Amino acid sequence: MKYIIILGDGMADEPIASLGNKTPLQAAATPHIDKLARMGRCGMLDTIPVGFAPGSEIANLSVLGYDLNSVYEGRGVLEAASMGVEIEDNEIAMRCNLICIENGIIKSHSAGHISTEEAGELIDFLQEKLGDDSVSFYPGVSYRHLLKLKNGNKNLKCTPPHDVPGTPFSSVMIQALTPEAQPTVEFLNKLILKSQTLLENHPVNIRRASQGKEKAISIWPWSPGNRPKMQKMTDIYPIKSGSVISAVDLIKGIGVYAGLKNIDVEGATGLYTTNYEGKARAAIEALKTDDFVFLHIEASDEAGHEGDVELKIKTIEYLDSRIVKPILEELLTWNEPVTIALLPDHPTPCAIRTHTNTPVPFIIYRTDNVPDKVVVYDEFSCMEGSYGLLKGSEFIEEVIKLPPTPLKGE
Repeated sequence: MKYIIILGDGMADEPIASLGNKTPLQAAATPHIDKLARMGRCGMLDTIPVGFAPGSEIANLSVLGYDLNSVYEGRGVLEAASMGVEIEDNEIAMRCNLICIENGIIKSHSAGHISTEEAGELIDFLQEKLGDDSVSFYPGVSYRHLLKLKNGNKNLKCTPPHDVPGTPFSSVMIQALTPEAQPTVEFLNKLILKSQTLLENHPVNIRRASQGKEKAISIWPWSPGNRPKMQKMTDIYPIKSGSVISAVDLIKGIGVYAGLKNIDVEGATGLYTTNYEGKARAAIEALKTDDFVFLHIEASDEAGHEGDVELKIKTIEYLDSRIVKPILEELLTWNEPVTIALLPDHPTPCAIRTHTNTPVPFIIYRTDNVPDKVVVYDEFSCMEGSYGLLKGSEFIEEVIKLPPTPLKGE
């Protein structure tokens, strides 16, 4: 049996008045996803365990069956694994956004989706000016970077910048959850303010301002953690090998700890401009040799964070025509049995421009299954699916057909 999960990050939403109270999934033309729904069985999945915020790291770990209480150590360490950055026992790692602040207000979490080249120049500059034996900056992709801190305390209250557009940055700076974390808080908040002084008149930002683009005026560290202890999926499930295809370091890092190969696709951006066809071809080729493929498409999540309804619809239609169509057409010709699953990790409603913990709709098609009565795929139709509401590891266990046993930390 071959298994593929196609994950459209953040593509679930809420009814929108301008769409006649439809969601973007309902408004989008998705004939191939709807065909998959008619052929398969549907349901809803609660991807956010009680006590956890609805971040992509939480939701994607949950989709893959991990027990968050055992393995979760923040987003930064997962992205570090993708970037090949080792985290020692006395170190914490944090996601480090480059963000746009205007008049003291957080304008965007992505500095206008700054290019990787421009961002790399800024992060290298900050490493030169602020980096030392205790703190290091590592460039990533677009606005997503990494900060590593020696002897830091991870008991911090950090606000993801995509949760608070339009908020004064000073009101959502890092706070201590324990008295022992206060020195780390003071150090990091000073680092944020120093970065603003250094970046304000950097040539990259002067050039971006002259072009009418948002300036990357500040770092924003968040999601701290130590190195996680995770079992490989191949040690738990009856799969001999597997691959991850994503443009996002977070997902690639999850793949590293899960024992899956990362497949890089040229032109994969994490935006609606991503190389959809290249990702689909890569997934098909990977399934010829691997048992399991996790194909992650980021674009709908970014559209949701921008609050761009029409763009979100476009990204869903691209997923349908440029990912699902070629994969479905190819796999249905194979003699070997296949399982195809499709879902978001969490909703990213355009109205609020951030994640929610609402359960998400999913499809599971396998060669030998009996379809249920769902004929279109969306947040409401799938509530009538035969799977009902699943939680956490129940989804991956249905995909790979195992009795419920969530993955634990080693």
